[in-house]
Amino acid sequence: MKKLFLFLLAFAIVSIAQDTSTNPDITIDELRAHLKYLASDELEGRLAGSEGGKLAAEYIKQQFESAGLLPFYDGSFFQNFEFVQNIELGGNNSASISFSENKLELRIDENFTVAPFSGNNTIEAKLAFTGYGISSSKLEYDDFAGLDLTGRIAIIMRYNPDNDSAMSEFDRFSSLRVKASAARDAGALGVIFVNGYKPNEDDDLIEFKYDRGPAMNDFPIIHVRRTIIDDLLKSEGYDLNELQKQIDETKKPNSFLLNNSTASISTDVKEIIVNGDNVAGYLEGNDPNLKDEYIVIGAHFDHLGWGVDGSMYRGDEPMIHNGADDNASGTSGLLEIAEKLAANKENLKRSIVFMGFNAEELGLLGSAHTVNNFPVDLQNTVAMLNMDMIGRLSDDKALTIIGTGTSSVWKDMLETNNTMEFQLKFNDDGWGGSDHQSFTLKEIPVLFFFTGIHEDYHKPSDDWDKINLEGQKKVADYVYTVTTKIDELDERPDFIKVERTAPKGGGATKVYVGTIPEFGWNGEGFKLGGVSEGGPAQKAGLQGGDIMIQFGEKKVVNIYDFMYAMNEHKPGDIVKVIVLRNDEEMEFDITLEGK
Repeated sequence: MKKLFLFLLAFAIVSIAQDTSTNPDITIDELRAHLKYLASDELEGRLAGSEGGKLAAEYIKQQFESAGLLPFYDGSFFQNFEFVQNIELGGNNSASISFSENKLELRIDENFTVAPFSGNNTIEAKLAFTGYGISSSKLEYDDFAGLDLTGRIAIIMRYNPDNDSAMSEFDRFSSLRVKASAARDAGALGVIFVNGYKPNEDDDLIEFKYDRGPAMNDFPIIHVRRTIIDDLLKSEGYDLNELQKQIDETKKPNSFLLNNSTASISTDVKEIIVNGDNVAGYLEGNDPNLKDEYIVIGAHFDHLGWGVDGSMYRGDEPMIHNGADDNASGTSGLLEIAEKLAANKENLKRSIVFMGFNAEELGLLGSAHTVNNFPVDLQNTVAMLNMDMIGRLSDDKALTIIGTGTSSVWKDMLETNNTMEFQLKFNDDGWGGSDHQSFTLKEIPVLFFFTGIHEDYHKPSDDWDKINLEGQKKVADYVYTVTTKIDELDERPDFIKVERTAPKGGGATKVYVGTIPEFGWNGEGFKLGGVSEGGPAQKAGLQGGDIMIQFGEKKVVNIYDFMYAMNEHKPGDIVKVIVLRNDEEMEFDITLEGK
């Protein structure tokens, strides 16, 4: 029965592919048909690694085949890769607390939960109350000062002693990851988080939700209900409410060891590791001198499923996030452009690659994998055009194009061929959270086409019937034209490494280093995908591929340690940084800049 079902499913996909590939031009009818399928409830939000995601990949493959594209990945349209899709609680999560000759066995999701970034371990130890768990020489505030936490579990309140302030210098030290990292550095075996009585009286447990960051290896972290910790403290002569009031009013730590209380903790957080596919086909060029050069046109086809991390939906009941604009719109545009170029392939000088990227929503994982595992010499890629959210063209026809400074030919080409009379908004650098960034890091000129954010972004309400089909067609026609103009060039577009402007505004950190993370990196340390042109990291000599293992006095196990370490510095500081480059330790001095 299962085999019959799979056969019928494959037959249905083939039928859809045949039905939508009848006109070689870019048409509204075909865009609509692609959208209605890709953004249908049947695909359940196309979460990377899910059955719906696999159906979307198969659909794209069928469309590529129907258009006459050749498989790009060593005889296959698919490039399989493995990644962490989500996390779940394993079967070995438990906690008990002993005080006043009482032993309380805690119950998961009732009076305790496990932090989603917790490491896995089993520990039993005495406790210490460590206030807000903040350690900052810059603020002259250290909840761990004078305490020997060796062999202890730290009890830490959430938030900070400046809870009533909308903007506080403590904010950058208030994340649970930063606090847990500080406790680990102070010698603690693990952490128990607790809600104080401020900023509100609620005692909700933190949400167990994958934040795409690495776990803290072997370092268990849980969150326990306030009533239990309050009773524990009272058994040793303290009151949580009074302790918090004192710390908040004086802005001075009040930490101490608890010698008559112990906790036993077992944490078991499992990564859900799945496989997914990028999908790519190509048209071979006809010029004997240029056909080995490639123009890549891409769009990611995954979305958020039923609402993983990144969803803006705040309802109680899970709902399918169909992602019509994000990014069934770009994917359907990709399919139509592929079909039209295939119908005119005899005019192509260069080879054109059409890529459907997977796992973009999980951190550009698909495009990061493909640029690091390209089936031909990646340096023969002369340009990358990315479409992400091209379905909500507004009445003023505003079209944002990112990456316009990555080649000297872009702006004139884009303006000259703007026959649709778009209100073009240029952004020079090739960054921004979509798949073109993976190509920017490899020094390939990029263009990213985008019609803008809207109120349905990352919500279940992003449905196909809200797509501006006429506007989407105009954008697809424009990308088609730009592609042909690139192909007609006698010389490949030059690449310009655009200086990335330091981000402005508040933010968690006040200093700018100019490092760009390597997406998909799961090893130890903070791996650099690249460095910003003209930024402090580049000036100091750091480069893409370096793995940072120390920043100042702080050991860097992951990107969060790096961010925590930055909080301790100010613009103008000269910081010693140690990186691994080709397995060799190298030391650099970085002069930090302000945001």
